[in-house]
Amino acid sequence: MNPAHLHLALNHLPLVGVLVGGLLLAWGLFRDEEPVIRAALGTLLLAGAAAVGVYFTGEPAEELVESLAGVSETALEAHEEAALWAAVGGGALAALALVSLAVGRMRRATRLLAGITLAAAAVVLGVMAWTANLGGEIRHPEIRRGAAVEAPAEGGEAGREAEEHEEASAAGTAPAPAGASSTTPARSAAAG
Repeated sequence: MNPAHLHLALNHLPLVGVLVGGLLLAWGLFRDEEPVIRAALGTLLLAGAAAVGVYFTGEPAEELVESLAGVSETALEAHEEAALWAAVGGGALAALALVSLAVGRMRRATRLLAGITLAAAAVVLGVMAWTANLGGEIRHPEIRRGAAVEAPAEGGEAGREAEEHEEASAAGTAPAPAGASSTTPARSAAAG
């Protein structure tokens, strides 16, 4: 497994972990269930720590992909900058969750810290989602801002190219592709 593969395999963990941990924490606070709150805080602690780890897999992954065709240098840089914010936010969230767990037995303080942690998780989730989207833009031009995406013709890209070639061949304006039968424009028009 190379660094790019490792980064792609791990980068979903913090985002999903913060989402699940945040929802679990909201549920635990709403239902006033201490075990659920503690489980949620543990999930947020792990997800926040994972964000820091994922950040450090990014640079080696960048070194592998930056020279590949179709990779946007602008998208790489934007993702890298956002990833730093996501890692710092994840680390801060992990620390806040740890403090909330440590205070644990003081009921009132736990609820207050858990509420603050929930608010922080919402902010960190937004930063992580933004970072993930920027990461997707590196290899997926169709999701970049301002990208014009056309619906593929029936049969997809290959089908559209085949239709365009058939139309051009029938009009006698394009040569037949390599390996295709050599029909004259007159025979093509007669066959069509």
